[in-house]
Amino acid sequence: MSAATPSETASPRQPIRLIIFSAACVLLLASLSQTSIATAIPVIVADLGSVESVTWIMTVYLLASTVGAPISGKLADLYGSKPVLQACILVFLAGAGIGGLASSMGVLIFGRFIQGLGGGGLIVVAMTVVADVLRERDRGKAQGVVGAVLGFSTVFGPLLGGFLTEQFSWHWVLFINLPFGVLAFTGITFLLPKGGNHGRQKIDYPGAILLAITLTGIVLFASLGGTAIPWASWPSVALGVVCGLGFLGFMFIESRTIQPILPLGLFRINNFVVSNAVRFIIGMSMFGMITFIPLYLQVVKGYSPTVSGLLLLPLMFGFVGGSILSGIFMSRTGRYRIVPILSMPLLAVGALLLATITPDTNVWILGLYLLTVGIWIGPVNSIGVAAIQNAVPAGALGVATASSQMFRMIGGSVGVSIFGAIFAAGLSSRLPGGLLNDTGNTGLRAMSPQLISELPPSLRDTVLDAFTGALHPIFLCTAVAAVLAFCLSIILKEIPLPVDRRRDPDAYNGNVK
Repeated sequence: MSAATPSETASPRQPIRLIIFSAACVLLLASLSQTSIATAIPVIVADLGSVESVTWIMTVYLLASTVGAPISGKLADLYGSKPVLQACILVFLAGAGIGGLASSMGVLIFGRFIQGLGGGGLIVVAMTVVADVLRERDRGKAQGVVGAVLGFSTVFGPLLGGFLTEQFSWHWVLFINLPFGVLAFTGITFLLPKGGNHGRQKIDYPGAILLAITLTGIVLFASLGGTAIPWASWPSVALGVVCGLGFLGFMFIESRTIQPILPLGLFRINNFVVSNAVRFIIGMSMFGMITFIPLYLQVVKGYSPTVSGLLLLPLMFGFVGGSILSGIFMSRTGRYRIVPILSMPLLAVGALLLATITPDTNVWILGLYLLTVGIWIGPVNSIGVAAIQNAVPAGALGVATASSQMFRMIGGSVGVSIFGAIFAAGLSSRLPGGLLNDTGNTGLRAMSPQLISELPPSLRDTVLDAFTGALHPIFLCTAVAAVLAFCLSIILKEIPLPVDRRRDPDAYNGNVK
């Protein structure tokens, strides 16, 4: 692999700050697409399908991003960041166009899948660019900014989605990506140097295919098991078998190929394993809340999509503030282990507070709870990437950064799927007489806020109490997950960030020894 070193990348025509700004814009484009559709989901479901399709709108994007991330990271290691970013933008825009034109749930889900393939690559390669052009100590502040961008998109995305849904239609939540994608493509074309080794490279196609099969099996098993198909049914068992065989085949191929898509030697590095495990848990927590809090605000509290997006601002402020401050702390001290150790118990407290909400909870109180959660998710999200990049060989930055995104997205997709199953089961058990499945109550099946508001008062109160109560187990699970992340953080090794370690293009030959 031959990658651009900081000295090669930072030319007078492409100053480092401008390159990082360009990478942040690409990151914002991709990360907004993860969350902007959240506040439009109730409208989409009422227009195209039933409440059972809610999780698929988010899950299929997360699944595709999870599959696309490691492949894009490896390609960036082989060919450089610029051509991979350009290709990912084009794939991303194609998916946005398909989804925006969708007139059925199937077409929308297909478009989101294509969009996710490009989006996962954009996030990974943009984060790799930061590692390429900066010294380790300086990466702390930059990764804090990257984390702030992710936090900003976490809440601005739903706000933007709500505004576009109200003022135009939910289709514009996808169409809005097109002009900004063209601008991002233009900026990348003129700002980023070529870099990379453009000779003929051997790509691990079997490993990529087997990894995609394994990840797809995991998400589908979590999504369908116990809901669309019983756990003990043949389809469920078949999914498990396919997932297991795909994983075994992947391990076999990766242990023998010269340029593995995900080198197994990375899993012998403590900080790689621990940081990715924590990011998996953070992905579960963040995407679970981003999916279900807007539903609570619209269905239970009766707010519009735009207002429900505004009410998520405390989560963004906490996320952005915590991310930036932790990045500054890491750059000044060269230390990071203490951050997740302090953050995770307090995240558990925030999740437990959310588990107390009722239909009558004041929005200011809810905002305080969301602020608490955001403050303690933000630091871990940015610290984890820098800890991984500091621990792996310099030539493996692309694939290592991709792994951090992959595990975060796996956590998000599995978390949304599991939380969706928990929510559906809880709602069904709380509604009397199978009310949710009554084909005569199409408004209830679609969870349309307008139609629920037209129910008789006693029935409406029952539905809203059931809806809120079904959310409580989700937040309780998040609290338990945060405690587990705290236990993992204790065994994280402190590797002080050096003032400077140039990225050596010969430091990695495809295998981590």
